[in-house]
Amino acid sequence: MLDIKYIRENPDKVQQGAENKGVKVDIARLLELDKNRREILAQTEQIKAKRNELSEVVSLSNHRDQNIDDRVKSQARELKEKIQAGESRLRQAEEEFNKLMHQIPNVPFDGVPVGKDDSENKVKELGKIKEKPKFDFKPKEHWEIGGQLDIIDIERASKVAGSRFYYLKKQGALLEFSLINFAFEKVTAKGFVPVIPPVMIKPEMAWALGFLQQTDDEEAYHLEKDNLYLTATAEQGLGAMHAGETFDEKDLPLRYVGFSTCFRREAGSFGKDTKGMLRAHQFDKIEMFIFCKPEDSKKEHELLLSIEKELMDDLGLHYQVVDICTGDLGVPAAKKYDIETWMPGQNRYRETHSTSNCTDFQARRLNTRYRDKKGSMNFVHTLNGTAFSMRPIIAILENFQQKDGSIEVPKVLQKYFGLKEIKK
Repeated sequence: MLDIKYIRENPDKVQQGAENKGVKVDIARLLELDKNRREILAQTEQIKAKRNELSEVVSLSNHRDQNIDDRVKSQARELKEKIQAGESRLRQAEEEFNKLMHQIPNVPFDGVPVGKDDSENKVKELGKIKEKPKFDFKPKEHWEIGGQLDIIDIERASKVAGSRFYYLKKQGALLEFSLINFAFEKVTAKGFVPVIPPVMIKPEMAWALGFLQQTDDEEAYHLEKDNLYLTATAEQGLGAMHAGETFDEKDLPLRYVGFSTCFRREAGSFGKDTKGMLRAHQFDKIEMFIFCKPEDSKKEHELLLSIEKELMDDLGLHYQVVDICTGDLGVPAAKKYDIETWMPGQNRYRETHSTSNCTDFQARRLNTRYRDKKGSMNFVHTLNGTAFSMRPIIAILENFQQKDGSIEVPKVLQKYFGLKEIKK
């Protein structure tokens, strides 16, 4: 949620930022409601002050003059009715005001590419491995490789749970644990606190993080009986952890790395990537999350991106860093980078990582603040970034496949995996 003071001072920028994100909002109407609710509040407070003055008159009169007492009581009743009417009008004004406020997305930073969708994202740079791998045979897609090696089982998962599920087994399961161990060792060494968060959150927490506004109930898994949402990323459990809390400035930045299973309905991807593990209803993910001071958030964002790049460089994968345009930015983010890794079996780049700077948008909804050295209270900035999901497994299978059907295990994973190759 944005600061209403910021909106008052920058109405055109907020309106344009929403339009660039493809979100329809009426900032002029919002400011009209804001002015109206403040006027009602001021009028109601003035009436309350008059009522308090009358109460003092009644108290001082000590009931010696019945006529004065009755007249004052009549005036008090009239003021009470006016206060009740004012409070009713204020509730109505606040309700419409809050409804509009909650529709406004975070404002993109200056310099974010303006574009309608992911087709207008801008490539920022290539990774350390500049060249795409070359093969003297036609590379296969991960689901075909996994099936032949018997480490991915789509057919049985469909029998058990339906479409967009998979069994990851044998060396496939070991490969995931190797990536988890590698990522946690790397990221915790940089000062991130390891966390395994809940995979269910309350609706108000899902809303505060922008999850419901961005995806709506068509994408989220909602447990109606318990009124809980299954999380789509560890970001939601990590971000909500400090809701309603206040940090001391000396404790910031606070950096977490969390592991969780994630759940997504993939309602908007009908007919897309139906084979394999790319778009699944359930998958595991390691997510980084940072709480920091506002002046540090751009630096912390670059830190998250640098860690993502380091992880992929260590694996020896070819990728490109993409500067996400306004239309693909999402509701909470002011700036976002993706890493798109080359998938030779698919002959295209696919997103494997994202990192977003959400400024104080989530923190205002969560009421997560910090007290600075002068004692002033401020909202923190929040940032998130992928360490690993299941997609790097896809990239490893496709990029390190051998002509005989085996998979070369990246050197950095061999100490966790225990083998140099995956073969049947």
